[in-house]
Amino acid sequence: MGVEIIVPVSLFAMVVLIVFIAVNAGTQKRKATLLTVQEAIRSGQQMTPETIRALGMPRKDSNGDTKSGAILVAVALALIVFGWTISAMEFGDGDRETLMVFLGMSAFPGFIGLVLLGFGLLNKKKD
Repeated sequence: MGVEIIVPVSLFAMVVLIVFIAVNAGTQKRKATLLTVQEAIRSGQQMTPETIRALGMPRKDSNGDTKSGAILVAVALALIVFGWTISAMEFGDGDRETLMVFLGMSAFPGFIGLVLLGFGLLNKKKD
């Protein structure tokens, strides 16, 4: 395996490793909190929602999908503007290829953001 393969593979492996570490740490923290709550219940202590939140259990955020969706749509729009700016700067008359590449790249966060916005709006109507 040559160096020209190791560098790109290690870049993607690093991203996967960072995500794994973050998810694993959150899972371990939640497990420890739930074990503490179980032990408190076994010992006969009354557990109120405030006590459980004080131990570190996160509150269910009802508008988390809406926030995430709005951020992803903003990222998609920023990519479109960035592509338009680069295409206008390159040759003066506009490079359509660059703009099309950025439009394609912006489709990923844009569509995911729209789906999350839809989920957020549908969940609000249920509540």
